[in-house]
Amino acid sequence: MTLLTLRGSLSASILRRLAPLLLASTSIACAPSTESPSPEGANLQEREVDLSEYFSGTDANDSTFVVYHPASGQLIRHNPERAQQRFPAASTYKIPNALIAIETGVAKGPDHLIPWDGNIPADAGFWSSTWSKDHTLRSAMRTSAYWYYQEIAREIGAERMLAYLDQFDYGNQSIDGGIDAFWLHGGLRISPDEQVRFLERMYSGRLGLSERSFQLVRDIIVLEENPDYRLSGKTGTADVTPNGELLWLVGYVEREEDVWFYALNMEGEHVWNKWGKPSARLVLVRAMLRELNVLPREL
Repeated sequence: MTLLTLRGSLSASILRRLAPLLLASTSIACAPSTESPSPEGANLQEREVDLSEYFSGTDANDSTFVVYHPASGQLIRHNPERAQQRFPAASTYKIPNALIAIETGVAKGPDHLIPWDGNIPADAGFWSSTWSKDHTLRSAMRTSAYWYYQEIAREIGAERMLAYLDQFDYGNQSIDGGIDAFWLHGGLRISPDEQVRFLERMYSGRLGLSERSFQLVRDIIVLEENPDYRLSGKTGTADVTPNGELLWLVGYVEREEDVWFYALNMEGEHVWNKWGKPSARLVLVRAMLRELNVLPREL
């Protein structure tokens, strides 16, 4: 593939970012960002909190938790320095990937089925038995079956993917490393601050997408719902060192007409043993949201 094969409608700015994908590969090391914007708002009220007791067994510098409440302008952060650093998006990128798939018609809806070809990639590393079957947009989001979303990304294509990353202002907007791998172990990076900013813009309809696309994706990322609240989100996991894992859980909480956005990010040699399971991360996030009075405290 050469640059001449791209359609003439591709903008110059997108073309410049597409060239590295076609001509070179990049390092996957995590990197601090000097251009990682915090959530917007003239009345932003930043508050630093110490949630170290919830991250026992990890280095204090290796975890962060961000909560953003647009209605009041509150931006609450444990370890704000880390909250501004960019890291591999990992499977949290399934949220924008699903939005783009529906918006472009690559997926007709949550029940868009892709048959599994029966092959486990040779370089798969960890492979869940729940992935070894046919999946839909909904089931692959719930089980984090990455092969499904790789196929979705291939159908979207590099040109459209870059255009939407630019439209979403999503992290560093890089697809270096391949159209089906850039969010896994390629060049895409996003900070916890940017995660809540993206989610807030998605929720408030400021991504330039149809209401249908948002509503369909909104329905498939619900993690738990009860009379008091609805908590939505997506986990993500990435290898960042030979012995260390990066863990995410990002999303939002709806309580009546109120919405809070959150991002959990942590890494280390032992985080997988304690919080590798998505259910364990959900328990952790729920506890910290209660500590911050976002969720009602247990009786």
